[in-house]
Amino acid sequence: MDGTILVADDDKTIRTVLTQALTRAGCKVHATSSLVTLMRWVDEGKGDLVITDVMMPDGNGIEQLPLISEKRPGLPVIVISAQNTIVTAIQATEADAYDYLPKPFDLPDLMKRAGRALEIRRRVSNPVVAPPAAADDLPLVGRTQGMQALYQVIARVMNTDLPVLIHGESGTGKSLIANIIHDLSDRRSLPFVVATGADLETMEGPAKLISRARGGTLLFDEVADLPGEVQARIVRMLDSFDDTSPRVIATSQSDLSLHLKAGRFRQDLYYRLDGVALDVPPLRDRVDDIAPLVEHFVACADRDGLPVRAFEPSAMELIRAYSWPGNVRQLENAVRRLLLTGTEALVGRSDVETVLGSQPAVEPAGGDDDRLSSSIARHLRRYFDLHGGQLPPSGLYERILREMEMPLIEIALDATGGNQAKCADLLGINRNTLRKKITDLDIRVTRRRKLM
Repeated sequence: MDGTILVADDDKTIRTVLTQALTRAGCKVHATSSLVTLMRWVDEGKGDLVITDVMMPDGNGIEQLPLISEKRPGLPVIVISAQNTIVTAIQATEADAYDYLPKPFDLPDLMKRAGRALEIRRRVSNPVVAPPAAADDLPLVGRTQGMQALYQVIARVMNTDLPVLIHGESGTGKSLIANIIHDLSDRRSLPFVVATGADLETMEGPAKLISRARGGTLLFDEVADLPGEVQARIVRMLDSFDDTSPRVIATSQSDLSLHLKAGRFRQDLYYRLDGVALDVPPLRDRVDDIAPLVEHFVACADRDGLPVRAFEPSAMELIRAYSWPGNVRQLENAVRRLLLTGTEALVGRSDVETVLGSQPAVEPAGGDDDRLSSSIARHLRRYFDLHGGQLPPSGLYERILREMEMPLIEIALDATGGNQAKCADLLGINRNTLRKKITDLDIRVTRRRKLM
């Protein structure tokens, strides 16, 4: 790597680490804790690349990007920030930063990006001022790599006309992301319309939707659930679009390609909706976002007038260990319940155990074939989660099999009216084996006529 790099960060440790790493890579480095000094270097023509923090003692690094672009067209800028919200990612992208990385960043990753930036030296277009938005008011909270990558894709696609297809489990915030894309786009002053099946039941439905949207954004929520006739109307509607038509966003809990293969979703509609695909990670895949989300929900509860309680470390540990099948929505409801039902100043581990132990089962999205195994897996995860990172007592295999075997035999006996010969045939086991299991498990058998 060859070139001169200007580093601006008020954290001395970060300046030292970057200076050492970039120097070892063959670069010359000028490091400062002041934006004034950085801009003086830019004025003097120094530097082939800028790496700058956002929040500096004498200003905002992102706000300097338009001036850098004006003074030194083509000078790439990599923005790094601990203010790692979607607003920061979008502002950096809108201001035509070459790249954006949230803190704490991966040093080898930053080095690779710096090397690419030095090679490309692309010309930067005129920046667009990001729409005003407060990070605390945004419903999307996440610092993990998956969420940061999602933010960057949102920033790139929000002002395009491409349709967006958002995949994600129930409770991950798909509709919220659709709202964010609209609210931060050039269409934000136009309507955001959610289309329902009822809106498309009649032949006049599509025309009415287009009229309501008035060139804004049209959302088809859970599009996989729409019947074939409605899907056909959407296809005809999309084919009639012109330059003044609304932007289309669709959401789906399940993978539409699987519905496509099974013949439950129209191929022509799939390819019309699949312009840009956004995959929203489930909460269990971004555990490091759980604590910030809890803080966010506590702050929201405080604004709503609910009692505010702090969380003991052991309570937060259990919250992080739980699998959250209902994702962010389930976490929000659990946090609000913990705040409302507790009497102590601190939320303890026992409080969390009580709330999590009463959580209803959440059916994951997917086909009928994997529903049983998914349900079993979900309950087993929950069993492990409730031990808070500790292993359950030994003998788990026999215990789990016994707990599964008993209801299976009881339900099979009920279905066959207590006829053990029919039940054994239904289960695919020997009649003597069934009798032994009935005795061992102490299952009560009642013979009756089964009306089916």
